[in-house]
Amino acid sequence: MEIKQEVRQVVEKVLKEKEAAGGIKNVVWIAAGGSNGGFFPAQYFMDRESKTLRSQSFTSNEFVYAAPAFAGENTLAVICSMRGTKETCVAAKIAKELGAATIGLYVQESDLTDTCDYNIQYESIAIDESRTERVNSSIGVNIAMNLVELTEGYAGYEDAMAAFDIVDDIYRKAVEYAEPLARKWAEQNKNEKTIYVMGSGPAWGSAYIFSICNIEEMLQIDSPTINTCEFFHGPFEVLDKNTSVFLLVSEGRCRPADERAVKFLNTYGGDKVYILDAKELGINRIKDSISEYFNHILFSPVLNNVYMRQLSYATKNDYNTRRYMWKVEY
Repeated sequence: MEIKQEVRQVVEKVLKEKEAAGGIKNVVWIAAGGSNGGFFPAQYFMDRESKTLRSQSFTSNEFVYAAPAFAGENTLAVICSMRGTKETCVAAKIAKELGAATIGLYVQESDLTDTCDYNIQYESIAIDESRTERVNSSIGVNIAMNLVELTEGYAGYEDAMAAFDIVDDIYRKAVEYAEPLARKWAEQNKNEKTIYVMGSGPAWGSAYIFSICNIEEMLQIDSPTINTCEFFHGPFEVLDKNTSVFLLVSEGRCRPADERAVKFLNTYGGDKVYILDAKELGINRIKDSISEYFNHILFSPVLNNVYMRQLSYATKNDYNTRRYMWKVEY
């Protein structure tokens, strides 16, 4: 079964199940770390397209300690963990206790899949053979699109579903394009102690994951994340000719904010300012009316599988090593 069909069937079942209780009125996206960042495209879509459904994204432990008052029998909780992160599994149980319908996204079965009402298996972006339309961020935004389409209608639905059919091909060509650029970038930044990552709007989740998961977790290099729309409200004061900055330029409504930052960085920054534009990666093969919802889906695997790996090779720091994770009690 195609992932599009699987997602639609699961969303239809959830909506049917909740009809007697008054239907789904809220959706919460729950995960930790990179999985949490991977839900950003779904939340971004809900914020821009849904007129009737309340949507909020939570990191797992935040939901455990401070679940929102609206979470209950009229809520859909979509919960993601690759292998069953403890905090995420606890959050799933709390969502169930509150009466929410639960969908678990997983790679390996765990307490998460035992807890959730429905489960959808995804493919890790870190595996080169994974299909882009089957990674967690793609499935998350697909769930969001189906939820809005089935409850209130979404004019871009058919175009969005068609985009999922070509997004893997776009990604494969983007990898070929980016590899020589990433090698040069990695050589130039292999001795940096701090690498700033910037992004806004639909690319914010990709910037966040690149910072906290790829550069900090995997390579143990400091990497503050800056929302491009906030750049001129404080962070730009750290910029000089030696500052290492990696800016994601998204396609969509927030692009003017990114272009404003590009102009400033090119004026006052130095050779270590790097710009990666979604247009370079082929996003314009997707219709303009829905393309912004696919920025993350293209950026994140390219950042993980091309730029992070090349920086790992240049620094001679194996990206599979950790200082604390899986090694000490925490």
